[in-house]
Amino acid sequence: MTDPSKPLMTVLSGGKTDVIPVWLMRQAGRYLPEYRALRAEKGGFLELVYDSEAAAEITLQPIRRFGFDGAILFSDILIVPYALGQDLAFEAGEGPRLSPPLIDSALAGLTRVPERLAPIYRTVEKVKAALPATTTLLGFAGSPWTVATYMVAGAGSREQAAARGMAYADPASFSAIIDAIVEVTIDYLVGQADAGAEAVQLFDSWAGSLAPDQFERWVIAPNARIVAGLRARRPGIRIIGFPKGAGGKLPAYADETGVDALGLDETVDPAWAARVLPADLPLQGNLDPLALLAGGEALENAVARILSTFEGRPHIFNLGHGIVKETPIANVEHLLSLVRRHGGRA
Repeated sequence: MTDPSKPLMTVLSGGKTDVIPVWLMRQAGRYLPEYRALRAEKGGFLELVYDSEAAAEITLQPIRRFGFDGAILFSDILIVPYALGQDLAFEAGEGPRLSPPLIDSALAGLTRVPERLAPIYRTVEKVKAALPATTTLLGFAGSPWTVATYMVAGAGSREQAAARGMAYADPASFSAIIDAIVEVTIDYLVGQADAGAEAVQLFDSWAGSLAPDQFERWVIAPNARIVAGLRARRPGIRIIGFPKGAGGKLPAYADETGVDALGLDETVDPAWAARVLPADLPLQGNLDPLALLAGGEALENAVARILSTFEGRPHIFNLGHGIVKETPIANVEHLLSLVRRHGGRA
């Protein structure tokens, strides 16, 4: 039975609410002056993630400022390959680096370091203890395909060519990488649930780069295994799938993975999604982050379209991807006023 005081959990359980629950991807981060101040004090990104006090504080900052219905754990999707034994570093202006890249080295050469997950669980525990009773705590992990693209190339890439090429040329080796990610991810999400996470999101940021048969093999099938494995061990957890760029493959993803809710990126037409996806499937999204950056009439029109299109079905308001770091605080406040006025919380 869902708690009516938690609108986000009600919607994730397939229910409808008088209010539209709202949270934003990357809501804890660089657009907030309090985050920038803490990072200047504490140092680099990975140092923040592994300082449980600091990571909990960062997770809570947007809740204090805006009162979102969900608090998303401050961490990174590359914690899983770090636990699998790759070295992880974040270089200024360059993004994350994993070594050795698996395009040149064998997975078998890595030594797993599961204790690297423990500080993340401590962060979850600290956030859970400090959250308002009405706010849902969201954990997360990267989906296997997206995580594998970083593990193979050793860094992010625009076209994920190294991982795509390996998946075609050496599917057995690539499958072993995916299998390892699935196994650790299930354990990782169970640990988050045990520490207090009530729902989790699976981020597949690079899902849109794959051909249909490859999408079925490397996106749908591994995510389905994570959903089944997590549910078998922690039946009460709610799972949001976010396969960015999936487009017309979204119905198959929703049906075959068994996620509780489906996150939509900003390229998905809300009218199309409302028409082709099951009416009882909770949908999340899908405001363009650049509309939020622009503010004004562009923001108001985009928000109105999303809210009116998803009226009458389980819906969580969110962005189609992460908030842009230059986004003015006033625009976020205006967005929340629009959503809350629609739901009678103004």
